[in-house]
This record gives sequence, structure tokens and C-alpha cells, in this order.
Amino acid sequence: MDVIKENLSRLRVPGAGDKVFKDECIYSFDNPESDTGLYICMNRFLGVGARFLEKYSKRTDNRIFLHIKRTKKVVEETEVPEKVSRLAINMEGGFSTENKDQWIESTRVVVWPSMESFELSEAELPLQTQLSAAGILTAVSATKQAQVDAATGTWDGEVLVASKHAENLQQNPNPPQIPPSGWKCENCDLTTNLWLNLTDGKILCGRRNFDGSGGNNHALEHYKAGGGTGPLAVKLGTISRDGKGDVFSYDEDDMVLDPFLEKHLAHFGIQMGDCTKTDKSMVELQIEMNEKIGEWAVLTESGNKLQPLWGPGKTGIHNLGNTCYMNSVMQVLCSLPEICTCYSNNTFADRCDLQDPDSDLKLQMYKLCQGLSSGDYSRGTDKVEEAVLRDEGSQPGVKPVMLKNLIGRGHHEFSTNRQQDAQEFFLYLMTLIERAHRNSDVPSPSNLFKFCVEDRLECGGQVKYKTRNEFFLPFSIPLEAASNLADVEAFLQKKTEAEAKGEKLSLEDEVRHKVPFPAVLASFMGESIVSDIYSPALGSKVDGKQTVRLKTFPDYLLLSLSKYQVDINWKPIKLNVEVDMPEELDLSVLIGGGPQPGEDLMPEEEKPKEQIYENDAVVAQLMDMGFSREGCRRAVHFTKNAGADAATAWIMEHMDDPDFNQPLTIGGPKMPEVNVSEENIGMVMSMGFSIDQAKQALRNTDNNVERAIEWIFSHPEGESEPEPTFSQPTGDNHCQGLTNGNPKYKMIGFISHMGTSPQSGHYVCHIKDEDLKRWVIFNDNKVAVSEKPPKEFGYLYLYKRI
Repeated sequence: MDVIKENLSRLRVPGAGDKVFKDECIYSFDNPESDTGLYICMNRFLGVGARFLEKYSKRTDNRIFLHIKRTKKVVEETEVPEKVSRLAINMEGGFSTENKDQWIESTRVVVWPSMESFELSEAELPLQTQLSAAGILTAVSATKQAQVDAATGTWDGEVLVASKHAENLQQNPNPPQIPPSGWKCENCDLTTNLWLNLTDGKILCGRRNFDGSGGNNHALEHYKAGGGTGPLAVKLGTISRDGKGDVFSYDEDDMVLDPFLEKHLAHFGIQMGDCTKTDKSMVELQIEMNEKIGEWAVLTESGNKLQPLWGPGKTGIHNLGNTCYMNSVMQVLCSLPEICTCYSNNTFADRCDLQDPDSDLKLQMYKLCQGLSSGDYSRGTDKVEEAVLRDEGSQPGVKPVMLKNLIGRGHHEFSTNRQQDAQEFFLYLMTLIERAHRNSDVPSPSNLFKFCVEDRLECGGQVKYKTRNEFFLPFSIPLEAASNLADVEAFLQKKTEAEAKGEKLSLEDEVRHKVPFPAVLASFMGESIVSDIYSPALGSKVDGKQTVRLKTFPDYLLLSLSKYQVDINWKPIKLNVEVDMPEELDLSVLIGGGPQPGEDLMPEEEKPKEQIYENDAVVAQLMDMGFSREGCRRAVHFTKNAGADAATAWIMEHMDDPDFNQPLTIGGPKMPEVNVSEENIGMVMSMGFSIDQAKQALRNTDNNVERAIEWIFSHPEGESEPEPTFSQPTGDNHCQGLTNGNPKYKMIGFISHMGTSPQSGHYVCHIKDEDLKRWVIFNDNKVAVSEKPPKEFGYLYLYKRI
């Protein structure tokens, strides 16, 4: 008690601007449910695990903590678990990540290092101590507040588009009144799979499946017979009081949204507030099919009884609400010895940002790597039943909430609760890691993956070489090179004939393109035509030929198979394809040789010097904040005189640059004009970006879609910084600091995606365990030996130099 009284002036009550980290240790994934509970500093409101108390106390000199310990309460299961019936997370009928366990919570004030503890109700406890403890207990935790702000955990599967017919749908003036039950197809005796035409009120059965199941096509035939009238129909039995129901558009040939469904149903006397779902939705039927056959079953190996694994390197990551893309990427990265070595450096914990630990990327990477590699959060069968590990995954597993919130902060996509593209996440993470290590004594591990690309452009009898750095190698898939092309064409013909009859083929009959990897590599090595390239030799714009080779080969090479194309409606569609990816890879054919004897090199165009943006008033305002004049001039220039706020933000980002206080000099050749193709604009826009963002990004990345996506992530404010030096004739500079060596590799991991769009579906990863000599599947929190690693279905492949 004497120690508490001596430190009474240090005990604070959380105010409105204070973050209270009471859910998790800032150094580890220890929490109140851990064996030793969690200790919250009553001065800084930071959570600290028992094994880190000494480290934290020595750095801050804080010795008084509120200890929170939760113990699980045994509760009898009285309700039957609801079956998953929709592609949703934490929503009715969807996959639930909510913890339904009940806990008994105990709290005490603890003094370090004696570990003397006091009940909060103890009479001798000073009032300030009681007020501080009460404030901590009643405050909303910092991590939970960040989750609320990002609205996580509300994914509702693939986003449906509102039908073009919904707003002005024509409905018969004398409609029939539809009863609440007892429906039957008007053309046959079927009483299930019934659809109500929202124009004339006809109740007819749905499509017939190829195997004879389903309906008798009467709803579709009615639409065709009517000459295209009555384009929308709702599936009876799927209408619920929350305003939802399955609506299909015959004209658009897809499931759609009807924002006016309630009004359209009321026309037939149906009140949505009185409706109860009684039939399976289309998503529910699709889930049932996916659980048995198809891509989903193959990638998750759901047909096999997988042997669960645990211990160091075998720790699962909980899905925080559509974060499987992040989980898969982080599992692969943290499996690399170099990444673990980098982030096992205690400097990141000893010198972490205690003012804002959830904004310290190096600390969060340290925390995740230690959590996954230590095995502390993956108990074995000596403490947990094997059936629990198989069904629920790692116990307790890790929940990198702070890392997820940090990466998403300020980003228009990763801050949301929607599914994201794993490749885009990897690129953005590399950008953040490079920024975080910019002025660190520990070099960025991003160079393990970075390599130098050599672009060769030929036009008008002259050639030009340029270099750039990349983090992954994108491979397009030439479907025309499929080894089973005849079988695919026969299947597509069969599918077309079935659809003409209103039938659907079974997934078991599906035939995918099977493309050998040598054909993929040959396609990458070939020439591509680039339109409207200015030729100094001809003095006009002509078509040019471009080839791509590699100047350096990194220690770890990430390959990406471009499995998405854009259809005529500019919507991304996924290729139904298998690629026989080799476990060992020799890329010697991709070695770039640079300019060759006898080649006529294209001269560099001289461009006018770049304009210097000046604003003496803003410079003076920034100098009043304590920054140097030259640094302020740089801020004004590189934000193109966008104002004091933009310049201040630029200074915060660049104040540690080595040339920040040096005189501002602008000159040299600028990036030549880039002709941006409409097709590539559409592809970038299909990822959720605006047309202006797409044009800017493609203009700054030589019309390259993959690099344009990365450019948008690293330039959230658009073209506010100086143009990249990518095109300047200083190619060798791009190779500095990069790893390079033998271009022979072996596969050590791959990430797979199931679903029709990168913005929906699910990701899993497989990692090669050298000790077990087996592949291991990481499906969020579940970790198990892989029986049939589906290497032919991967999306991202990580290779290690042999």
C-alpha cells in the first residue's frame, strides 16, 4: 500500500482523448483470458503481459497496474447451432466469429515487482486509485474502438448490383393477391423452387438442372414467351422481414438487387414485415454444393480428414471479419527465417512508440512474428482435445487486430470490412514496411522480394532500355495453350445447349482449361505491341514491340497468375483454369542482357525543366512551426502549392529525408507522355478506383495495370509528389541494395483464392514444412497437414532460391 501512495501522483483517470489498451498486451498476444491475465498500466493505460512487466516498468518507471483476469464459465449448450446459410460473417445465417463463451472477470490492483495485490473494494485503497481503475474498466478499449470505426465484421458476400429494371418496373394494374403460403407452380405440381414474377404475379417453377433436379423451367419459359416482359422475379420463401429476398433478372441473366422490392411485393398484397424465410436461398444452395464439390472443396481439402498441427510455426490466425487475405499473406511471410530474424530484434519492442503503439508497424510485425513462431498461442493435445483443434483450429490462436487497424488506417480499401486482393495487400504492406524502416538501424526486409526488371522497347529501327523495381512477377495465362482445349470447347458447347433449354450443368461435369507452365512462361517472354510510341527516328508515333526480362533475381520470388479478366461490362471475371506449377523453377531464360552490339539506341527526349511551385506565405507559416526554410520550400513544391495542410502532411512524412534541409533544385528530363489504354483504365476501375485515379496511376506506371494498383496505394492523394524517376536512364541505380543470384528456385508456399471475384470469396495458404517434408495448410485459425496440396489452383506462388 505504501508503494501505491508513493506513486499516487502518477495514477491517472482516462480522459476523452486517451486510448485504453485493455484487450491485449502491446508486446504480445497475451490478454485477460490468458493464464496470467493482463496488466494495464494505470498511468499510460497500456496492456502488458506478465512476462513483459519488467521490460515495461524499467522503461517507464510505472509500477502500479490494474490486473484483469477472465476465467471461462462452464455453460450447458441448450441451443442447436444454426447452420451456415449465407456467404456472410457475423450476420444471421452466416459464419460466426463471435465468442459466445461466458467469462468470470476478476480485477485487482498490482504493484510491481513485489506483485502485492489489492481488491478494488479494499477500504484503504486511495480514491485516486479507485477512480483510475473504474475509468479503465468502463472505457471502450482502443482496439475495439478502431474496429467500430472501421465497421468490421459485416461482410455479406459478393456485392450484387441493383437491377436496371427495378426503379421503373412495370406492374399489371389488376394484380392477383398472393397468399402467404400454399404456393404451387401454375404450370405443374411443383411446390418448391417457386418464383413470383414481379410484373404480372405469375408463380412458376425455376430452372431445371442438367441432372433433372430443380424446376421445370416454367418461370424462364414464361419470360421468353412474353417477349421480354416481366424481367424480374423473386424466389418465394426467401423473403424476410428485414427487406431481403432472392431476385433474379432474366434480361441481365444474374442475381440482382431490387431496392424497391418492398413496394413491388406490396403490389401483390405481400407485406415484407410479416414474411419469414422458409426456403433455401441461392447462396445457401451454392454453399451446399461448394461443400461437396468444386474449387472450394479442393482448395480447403474439405473432403479429407486433416491431421491438425500445433506448436512453433503452426499457429493459426483468427479471421477478424473477412481478413483471410491478410492471414494468408502474413503466414507465408512469417514462415521465412529472414523475416523472423528481422522482427525478432528486441529493439522494436524496447524502443516502440508507447504513445501510440497501434501505429508502430515494426512493433506490430515483431509481435506477430513472435506470436506465430513461438508456439505460445498454439497448445497441443496435452492441453486441448484433438477434435477441438480439428474443428476450431489453434488454441487460442492470435488475433492481430492492432496490425489490421494500422494497415487499414487511412486506406480507402483496407480500412473496410470487405474482402480484398491478397496481391494488392502484399504490395501495400511492402510499401509500409519500407517507410517504417526508412530511418531504422535494421534494414527493410522488403529487399528479399524486390528485383530489377529490364524493359526493352523497339520502334522505328531503334531500341530503348528502361529499368524498374518490382515485388512480384505477373504471368498472364494463355488459355489457347491449354492441353485439353478440345475437351473445354466440347464442355462449353454442352453448357450453351443446356442454358438454351433453361438447364444448368452440374459442377461435377465442369471442364477447366489445363495450361502447362512452359506455355505460361513462353507467353511472358513474347513480344507485346505498344501503340502510339513516338519514334525519334521517324518523327511520328508508331506501334512498338516490348519485351520484359529480369536484371536481378531476388532471394524470394513471388509469382502471380493473372486469373482475372474484364468482361464486356467492365466487370472482373475469374478464369476457370488449372496451371501445372512446377515445384522447381529455372528462370535462366529471363536473364536480361541490356543493350546488344549493333543496336541503335533511341535518344532521350529533352523536356522543359519542371516548374517550381512557390508560396512565401505558406513557407513562413511552416517555418513558424520550427521547420527549415528549404524543407518548407520542398513541402510547398512537392504538394504543388496545395495549401498549408497538405504541405504539413508532406513534412511529417519526409522530415527525416537526408536532403530535407538541402536547397531545392529541380531539373532533368521528365517522364515522357504515356498513352493510357481504355482497357487498362477499365481494369483498374474494376478494382474499385475512380477513373481519375486509374488515369493518373497508369500515366505514372507506363500503362502497367499491376504497377498502377501499387501506385494508387502509395499515392493516396494522387499526383502530389514529384514524378517518379522510373524512366530516367539510370537503370543501374534500381539494382542497388537488391539481392541477386542464381535464377533457380523451389516452391515453398502458395496462396489460393476461391470465389468469382478478388473482392469476395476466401483465401487459404499452403507452406512447405522442411522438417515434416510435407505441405501444411493454413486456413485462418486452422492448421493441418495437407493431404492433397492444390498447387494447380494457386494465385500467388513464393519461390526460394536454390
